[in-house]
This record gives sequence, C-alpha cells and structure tokens, in this order.
Amino acid sequence: MEQIPAALPLRLMPKALEGFCKKNGVDPSSVTLEADAKGVEYVYAVTKDDGKAAGEVLTAELPALAASITFKKSMRWGAGDTAFSRPVRSLLALHGSAVLPFSFAGLTATSYTHVLRNSATPEVAVPSAAVYCSVLQANQIQLGLQERKSAIWEAVQKEARSLGGEVPDSCKGDLLDEVSNLVESPTIVAGSFDPSFLVLPRDVLVMVMRKHQRYFPLFAADSEEQLLPNFVTVANGPVDPPTVAAGNEAVLRARFEDAAFFYKEDLKQPLEDFRPKLKGTMFQKDLGSLFDKTERVEKLVATLASATGMESATATAVAAAHLSKADLATSTVMEMTALAGIMGRHYALMQGVDPVVAEAVFESVLPRQAGDILPSSPAGILVAVAERLDSLVGLFAAGCAPTASADQFALRRAAVGLIQILLANKVSLSLKTAVSLAAKEQPLAVSAEVESSVVEFIKTRLEQVIVDQGVPLEAVRAVLAERGDNPSLAVLTAEELKVEWEAGEDSSLRRAIAALGRPTRIVRGKEVDPAWTVDEALFDCDEEKNLYTAYKQLQTTLSPSMSMAEFLAACEPLAAPIDAFFEKVFVMCEDEAVRKNRLAFLRDLAAVPSGIVDLSQLPGF
Repeated sequence: MEQIPAALPLRLMPKALEGFCKKNGVDPSSVTLEADAKGVEYVYAVTKDDGKAAGEVLTAELPALAASITFKKSMRWGAGDTAFSRPVRSLLALHGSAVLPFSFAGLTATSYTHVLRNSATPEVAVPSAAVYCSVLQANQIQLGLQERKSAIWEAVQKEARSLGGEVPDSCKGDLLDEVSNLVESPTIVAGSFDPSFLVLPRDVLVMVMRKHQRYFPLFAADSEEQLLPNFVTVANGPVDPPTVAAGNEAVLRARFEDAAFFYKEDLKQPLEDFRPKLKGTMFQKDLGSLFDKTERVEKLVATLASATGMESATATAVAAAHLSKADLATSTVMEMTALAGIMGRHYALMQGVDPVVAEAVFESVLPRQAGDILPSSPAGILVAVAERLDSLVGLFAAGCAPTASADQFALRRAAVGLIQILLANKVSLSLKTAVSLAAKEQPLAVSAEVESSVVEFIKTRLEQVIVDQGVPLEAVRAVLAERGDNPSLAVLTAEELKVEWEAGEDSSLRRAIAALGRPTRIVRGKEVDPAWTVDEALFDCDEEKNLYTAYKQLQTTLSPSMSMAEFLAACEPLAAPIDAFFEKVFVMCEDEAVRKNRLAFLRDLAAVPSGIVDLSQLPGF
C-alpha cells in the first residue's frame, strides 16, 4: 500500500492524484482519504498482486541466474556467444517432480542428467529434485566436494601405506583441491617409476608429478626426505587400474627423461654463468632487464643491512643477491618456473657455494604464495625485502601501480610478503627510509609523491594484516597513525593496545584517554602557533605549576620505542593534575600572553602520545 500526504483538498492536487493512481494501476474513484493519528490526511489505494506458481517464477529467473555465473577463465563454443568454464551440454531443472523448461546456451532444461561416460546408461532420468543426490550416488558419482575430497585423501593415504610410504600433508592443499574438482567418481590407481630417476633433485621429481601430472608422490613413512619410486593418481569412474597405471607410467617416464636432460645441461656451467642471459629477459621497459634488477637489488641489500641493523650479514646478502635470479635462465626453471629459487639453491650447493649464501638464494623468492614459509636467515631476509622494495618503488615510478581491477605485477602480493617477512622475523625497519633507499637505485626519477604513495600502499596492506590477526580496526588505525612506518613495532603496539582495550572501563588506557582527551579537545580547531613556547613565569596558580611539573617528569620517561604498558604507566601521574588544572584554570582568559601560554602548554600536553598511539582514533576519546 502506498500513501501520499493530502493536507490540501483533493481537488487542489489533481496531478499528484493522477500520477499516484497511474503508478498503482487504480481508478481515481477507488481511492480513499484517511487521517493518521496526528490528523494528517492521506490518500490510500488498495492494490492486489496476483501470485504466480513457483515453477513459473523459477523458469523465468533461471536463465539470468545461469548467465550470471562467472569464472576466472571462460570459453565460448559453437555458434553461440555464451561464455562458461566449459561447454554446457545439458540442463537439468526440477521443482519437485515438475520440469522447469528454461533455456540457456542453446539448450532447454529436461528431467535427464548425464552420468559417467562409460556407464551402461550415460543419461538417466531424475524423477524429482528430492532424489537427485541418490540418483547420482547410485551411479557412483560423489556430488559433495568436501565429502569427495575427504574420500580421495583417505583412499590415497590407504594406498600409500599399502606401498610402504605416505603422502605428505603438503599435498593436501592445491593438489587435492585440483584433483577433487577434476573427478566426480574417484578411482585410486597406483604406479611406479624407474628408481634410477631418483638421482635427480627430489624437488624436480615432485614438481613433475604434482604440477604436470597431478600425481601424489610417495615418501618413506619414517622420512619425508626420502622419495619412493611410486605415485598414486586418481582416475574418474571405473577403470582398469593396470592399464591406466601403465599409461601414466609411460607419460611420467617421458617427463622425467626431459627433466633429466635439462638438469644435466644446466650442470655443465656454473650458476654464475647464467646471469648474463638475464639481459635478454625484460622486467619492465623503463626498468630494464632482470639482470638490471639483480644489479639494483645487489646494491640495495648493502644499504638495507645498515637500516635494519644486520650489518654482519651484508657480505652474505650481497653474494646471494648476485645469484638470486640466475636460475631463471636455466633450462630446468624455464621448463618448471615454480622451481625458481629451489634450483638456484641446489645448483649453488652443487658448485661449492657457501651453504649460507645458497640458502639465502632460495629464501629470496619467499613467500611464493599465501601460507608459504618465510625467510629466516639474515641474508635471506635482506635479499627478499630488497627484491620486493625494488619492484614496488620501480613499478610505481614507472606508472604500473595496481588499480582496482588490475595488478599486473602482483604488487599487492609483494607488499604483503614484505610485511610478513618483517613481522615474522621482528625486523625493525622504517618504511620511509627503505623506500627512499630503493628509490636511489632506480634508473628513472622517483618523486617524493611516488615514494609517499608506495609507503601508503604498504601501510594499507599492513592495516589489513593486523586486522586479520583479530585486532579491532580502531586500535589498528590508532597505532598506524603514529607507528605505521615501522611494521614490526606497529604490530607489537597494536597487540598491546588490544589487551589494554579489552581490560575494561577501569583500565589505564581508559584513564589515559579521559585525561589526555581534555587538552586535545581544547586546542582542536584553534590556531595555536607551533612557535609559541611555554613560559613558566606566566603560570599564576599551583594547578598550572603542578601539571607542568608532572608533564616535564613524563617527558623524561618517554621514548620512541616504549611499549603501550610503559606509556600508560608513565601517563598515570598526569590524571590528577589534569583534573585539578581544568577545575581551577580558565584557559581562554582575557590576558593574551597568559592565554597563548596556556594554549601552548595544552598543545604540548596533547602531543604526549605522539610517536606511540593516536588516542583520538579510539572510541570515547
């Protein structure tokens, strides 16, 4: 029911009434005039919407619903323009036992569904929506993804144990997800390969099995370091296991032979000799080749070592940075890019490079994705941080900053990785200093605005990282406003602030907010010249003198790196003098000199939390 005010006689508002009736599809003679509880008159019209059968409504809505389903990668087929993840071959749509004959992708929905291709009856009828799942189950199809994943993992591990091995939990992530989405009626098949291939690096063999073939590699039950010459794969539907295994083994053998060839070719020259080949791979047109990038990173780690207090790791970090991308030019990594860093470490060790340097070469690529391990050695930390800083600063300067819809160079991931490295290793580093150091190594001018944009970009990622750890957004922003330049210190402070905030109304934090909020509110919005200084000779009462004494004492205890608990404890003696001050002292007095002196004092008092926390961001300030 819709209503419009009718404070005037209806005859004086014919246009409004006409529009009201037309909108609601009623005749003007059918409306009524009624007053509400306050005596205001309204025109009322009663309209009736006839209901429709659920099947009719669903049939009309389903085409748009199907068309709204999107995928990261879609395809088109035939003469139509429908886009979907794969060609749509049939449609099943039921409401109860009634067919909903909607059309999509040139097809019309029926009550039939397709099951396994090698079934005796590849197409079966579904009598009603209620028995859909049982019809699929009767045809050996597991519809639920989670149930299918659990069944596959349990069956894979059972088969692995029967072969004297086990599949590592690391396969429970992407590999299990992918396999579970590739099959609907899982059948376990075990296979083996020639043990002579075990002379190849374990990571190469596992990568071929996992990434290229989607096989589950087997390791010795008592050691995840010992790879067994066996694998487990998952076929779709009933198959002849020996036949399928033989086919899988033949494909794997060819893959391993290719990998062995690439590996042997790579070993014919030192890792150092692959570096010049990086000149042929462009990083970005304004920033040069990958070789140019490694040169910048090599210079940057030396200055970063000083900025982070890791001077002792400088030589190792420089050596690691020098080799950090050399493996990208090797045949093995060009064939299997996910082995970048892994093969760099392997080849370095094979050729007698210091193991600490080799480990830092590997750590330079970490983290590679969410949940990955992080660098832990000082040299590895320096190279990994320098690598990401160079990308962020250089690409921002080259106009390649991420947009809302595109991040071609994965800079968001680079920023998050940078933060994770600093936090995990409790590395104290000023973002402004780090960005400035990276800017000096770039082959193009980096303006102050670009540097500021990079710092803010990293801080934005830092905010989300801390919020994801369970710290309230207000507390995060209160800390980042003052300590956001140092991610490790910011996270520590945010965690401490969360504890203090959750301590309740009678906590030291609430008392500090109450005390420091009063001078802040007085000076907020007023023109207080930064050049004004406090003159103790202008104090004319004990309350001013006592508060100033407490303030001066507090100043001797404040430090840029102090904890929240230390800061709040130091602020406790201010509470009583502040209360007494505001009870006795009139700040905005007529004497201009005294007024300016008091405003300057309150300005300094309000600035007490500077460098630690912005209390004004917290509720109740």
